[in-house]
Amino acid sequence: MSKLKRAYLPSPALSLSLAGIFGDGGSTAASGEVETVEISSENSGAGKYRSDEEEKHIIDNEDDCDDDVDDENCINGGEKKKKKRKKYHRHTPEQITEMEALFKESPHPDENQRLQLSKQLGLHPRQVKFWFQNRRTQIKAIQERHENSVLKTEMDKLRDENKVLRETLKSPSCPNCGFTTTTTSGKESITAATEEQRLRVENATLKTEVEKLRSIIGKSPHGTSPNTSSCSPPGNINYQENRSSFDFNTGIFGLEKSRVKDTVNIALNELIKMATHRGPLWVPSYETGREILNYDEYTKEFCNENYYHKMQPNKSIEASRDSAIIFVDLLWLVRSFMDANRWQELFPCLISNASTVDVICNGEGENGDGAIYLMFAEIQMLTPMVATREMYFFRHCKKVSTNQWAIVDVSIDVDNIDASSQKCRKRPSGCIIEDKSNGHCKVTWMEHIECQKIPIHSLYRPIVNTGLAFGARHWICTLQQQCERLVFHVATNVPVKDSSGVDTLAGRKSILTLSQRMSWSFCRAIGGSRRILWKKIVSKTGDDIRVSLRNNLNEQGEPLGTILSAVSSVWLPLSHHALFDFLRDENRRNEWDIMSNGSTVQSTVNLAKGQDRGNAVTVMDMKAEVQSVWVLQDSCTNAYESMVVYAPVDIKGMQSVMTGCDSSKIPVLPSGFAIISDGIESRPFVITSTRHDEKSTDGGSLLTVAFQILISNSTSAELSMDSVDSVNALISCTLQNIKRSLHCED
Repeated sequence: MSKLKRAYLPSPALSLSLAGIFGDGGSTAASGEVETVEISSENSGAGKYRSDEEEKHIIDNEDDCDDDVDDENCINGGEKKKKKRKKYHRHTPEQITEMEALFKESPHPDENQRLQLSKQLGLHPRQVKFWFQNRRTQIKAIQERHENSVLKTEMDKLRDENKVLRETLKSPSCPNCGFTTTTTSGKESITAATEEQRLRVENATLKTEVEKLRSIIGKSPHGTSPNTSSCSPPGNINYQENRSSFDFNTGIFGLEKSRVKDTVNIALNELIKMATHRGPLWVPSYETGREILNYDEYTKEFCNENYYHKMQPNKSIEASRDSAIIFVDLLWLVRSFMDANRWQELFPCLISNASTVDVICNGEGENGDGAIYLMFAEIQMLTPMVATREMYFFRHCKKVSTNQWAIVDVSIDVDNIDASSQKCRKRPSGCIIEDKSNGHCKVTWMEHIECQKIPIHSLYRPIVNTGLAFGARHWICTLQQQCERLVFHVATNVPVKDSSGVDTLAGRKSILTLSQRMSWSFCRAIGGSRRILWKKIVSKTGDDIRVSLRNNLNEQGEPLGTILSAVSSVWLPLSHHALFDFLRDENRRNEWDIMSNGSTVQSTVNLAKGQDRGNAVTVMDMKAEVQSVWVLQDSCTNAYESMVVYAPVDIKGMQSVMTGCDSSKIPVLPSGFAIISDGIESRPFVITSTRHDEKSTDGGSLLTVAFQILISNSTSAELSMDSVDSVNALISCTLQNIKRSLHCED
């Protein structure tokens, strides 16, 4: 994403180069060094510039010709000038200032403008014409030098990668698993396969970047730069660096600013109607009890208001809505949605990457009423078996009434954006936030997504195809859980039973901060993001295992060295709440944790971080015969999904955290479990007036097991067969122990 952003946004080096052209021009004019050069349309292209001596001869000849009406005498004068050179003609500072001012308004003045300016400055119209041609050519030359430099750098990188790749491809590999098929040793095979896969990904990335640069150059108007504009305000040299790309009449994404505003306003109106209307637009499902969008009614209602209601070939539509009362400040929540980093922190299990690509409008006031941002997001599930959804969209926040705000997202077709991110588009989606009393808000969430149909792993096909995986319920449950966690984090009146083992408020906050960082790291490490290179292997029990290798060079929150991640997902015939209660129970940890080796597990710290007793942070002491091991565990649950994340911690370091010391430098390498329902829902055959607890719902669960292991303190270590065998055995034994304890081995 950073490469894409740098490619589209103005380059600092180019901005500094053009600052002297679009700037005030006073310093240049004062020196009196500006020459007029005649440049015709025939030699305005690349590689057709005259030398300085040729230009000087032409200028002097033209000045002589302007004083004589006879064309023949003009030619003869030109021949004489080749023998005897005259003084160069230089414009005065006043003339340069006037021509600079007109150039900023109109780089291509018409004949009447040139004639009027020539009379005003006492110049011949042809001199004015040549000065404007010369200035446009200077801009084009700077632009081409910059573009050639960028392309040359990218091509050099690509050439080096191709050279290494050709050497690597001399050893054939299996297309399914990536391992080499030669008779070399296991360690050499794994190393070659890992290096080849990395080179393939980097090579494809470089090709994509070069194509993006070429497309930007190809879409630029003739004689102008895609990163500059001719309408910068006078006297502001740094304006080119600070301006938004949408300050152009047509931005680098090929969209007009007025079109963006019109689209987000239409999307806002649709979002409000979709969030508030009931039947016949939304009808309840008899099988699941959830609301289903009546697409025929949707087309009738909104066909005249937008252009994105049309069904695209090979595309599927997912629409859902949900609402909840959340303990959060309304304006704080609005600002969090408009900040990409805070938005990602609110949804760590859903968002693997998010960024603000461009600011179209900052809005009014400190809360940004009316702001419009172009954003990028990579949406994930907590498993590498489901590909992430990448999308660009415009986010607009608007104060609808005194106590109500709306956040709307909508995608617009953009030519210059990577085609892979266009596989998934946001139709008008977002939320309506209504302020209630006592610091509570009612949040109504709407998700309306258009996605390209792609193959999905059989385990996750039901939950993805029914729209539950990325639906409104998932977003609203996660938001409710995270806001509740924040409330417990800053609370000062926590009951003693909810804060055992820690004497000070500072110690409680420090432990909660450390556990939150651990969970965020876990979510980033096990998703299906394209930045993670997953390799598929088969376990001893026949389950699919995905492994990846990464190097931690300077991240303080994790151990430095080479880290191996291994993930596997299975289906179990248990509700996800029952499975969660089993995995978080320290009294039953010995039943599945082979690392405990029969040790006595005792909880020394227990901190609540939500109303549900399952939302808690614990510090467990595993007492063995030789030594004790402390494990930090963060368990969290909601109506949609649950997680149990844990990591061994240094005892002295953890003791300092418990007293309130800074926890940012405590290294943790989390492992754990992610649990969701299998997506196969059905209503009970008998409906009663008694409301059953959601935790008692029958059904199966999808369990994702993830382990992270530091295999070497060196950042240059390679993946070995011994490491693969060890993690294979670790996951296989853990899954077997869980199935045996829960009586679901078959």
